[in-house]
Amino acid sequence: MVLGEMTNSFSSFRDPGGRVFISGKRVIRAINKEGSRTLIPFLNSALASQLIASGQLVKTFMLDSSAGSGFVVGEIVNNTEILLEHEKIPFPSYPYEWPPEMLLSAGRLTLRLAELLQRNGIGLKDATPYNVLFRGSTPVFVDLLSIERRDERDPIWQAEAQFERTFVLPLLANASLGFSLGEVFLVHRDGLEPEKLYRMSSSLQKISSLFFRFVTLPALLGKTQRPGKNDAYRPRRSADKERAQFALRFLYRRLNRHLTRLETRLSRTSHWVDYMSHNTYDAEQFALKCRFVEDTLSECAPRQTLDVGCNIGHFSLMAAKCGSSVVATDIDPAVVGTVWHSARRANLEILPLVVDISRPSPRLGWRNTEQPSFLERATGYFDLVLMLGIIHHLLVNERIPLEEILDLASTLTTKYLLIEFIGPEDAMFLHLVRGREKLFGFYSREYFETGCHKYFDLVRSVRIGESQRWLYLLKKREACQGQPRDFLEQTRVSSQSVVSALG
Repeated sequence: MVLGEMTNSFSSFRDPGGRVFISGKRVIRAINKEGSRTLIPFLNSALASQLIASGQLVKTFMLDSSAGSGFVVGEIVNNTEILLEHEKIPFPSYPYEWPPEMLLSAGRLTLRLAELLQRNGIGLKDATPYNVLFRGSTPVFVDLLSIERRDERDPIWQAEAQFERTFVLPLLANASLGFSLGEVFLVHRDGLEPEKLYRMSSSLQKISSLFFRFVTLPALLGKTQRPGKNDAYRPRRSADKERAQFALRFLYRRLNRHLTRLETRLSRTSHWVDYMSHNTYDAEQFALKCRFVEDTLSECAPRQTLDVGCNIGHFSLMAAKCGSSVVATDIDPAVVGTVWHSARRANLEILPLVVDISRPSPRLGWRNTEQPSFLERATGYFDLVLMLGIIHHLLVNERIPLEEILDLASTLTTKYLLIEFIGPEDAMFLHLVRGREKLFGFYSREYFETGCHKYFDLVRSVRIGESQRWLYLLKKREACQGQPRDFLEQTRVSSQSVVSALG
């Protein structure tokens, strides 16, 4: 149970060693006596200091009991040995929102930490991407309770099977079968089982090297395993400590080599990767658009920017270079992966996510409390929202009314919205409509401006050359300031209204 402002928080409770409580800007971890036996010596070690300083491990501070009072009560506080406070990673994200490149990066961090910890007589008792968050494009390991003391003569990493289910097999399914990580993790929290991929793969795939190692062989061996026979999971002790340590190092490095092989098989091409440079503007028009965005960034100086429909991230990169922390979203994993590579190369604070703003990530987990929805994380978080080259897709493809789009934008931003109007005579608008022009006979620039005025005041606008496109910099109206809508409450009220209307 949580007190006061913590009552609406999200908490983590799956590890028997303790619990995490999150609310506002604070992340508190209550550790019981069992969990503290490994964690206290580790946090006092030089290795922990090095990992925290390098950004690989979340920053962590020990709290005294008085500083932690009011956060946890009842049986939890009675069993608590120590309280920790962690740095809050600015915008948490989850594996079902990542492109494959980010899952690979999280997997490599997990293996690197496992090997470093092993040298100090400790290790990781589990290996799941939910142990990792991203600070911009950089992975950070956040689940300290995954760290446990190991028998130095034990040559087995019990988390190997989980690592394969949650890192290797999802990446293999993506590279070979075209599964997105959303299709994997939104349905299978703990990854994929070899038997599932075996049933879906072709005869040739079953005998290819990676499939045979991680899918075919485990699936066939699983058929011969008798219920209750778990020899593979029984503790083992090598007579030679060095031999056991060598076996573990070899395992971590072998798994890392498999990740590298999978990386070469990931698709980095799609219709949308080259779309912006070939299908939208001529050079003069694109230069005008860039100048408008640059002027906006200079004038507004946003601390947090959301780029909705970021494509390959041209404007996300511009915002980050101006000092803004950027969350860049798109529905295409290939372009989001491109943004991730660009951010990593330039060392820019950009978090690229595979999010369809018309169907954003929902609340997930036990009682829908473990992973908050994308909109819950995003509402009121950004002082600038970019919606460039996307509104016609929402209007036409998704049939979302203009007022709903603008209402959503007003809840996401605390200050500014930079939005691109695409007129009904625009070539791409006509391509999307394809014979349904009558449905949008009402749509015009005047209609758009009238809709904007309900939520925003106009700062300035410009036509992009001789095109049918205009850029608008809008400022959130005072009446809308500080009043982000509670989307769960909105949904509940709307649902009740529909039920009542149906009688």
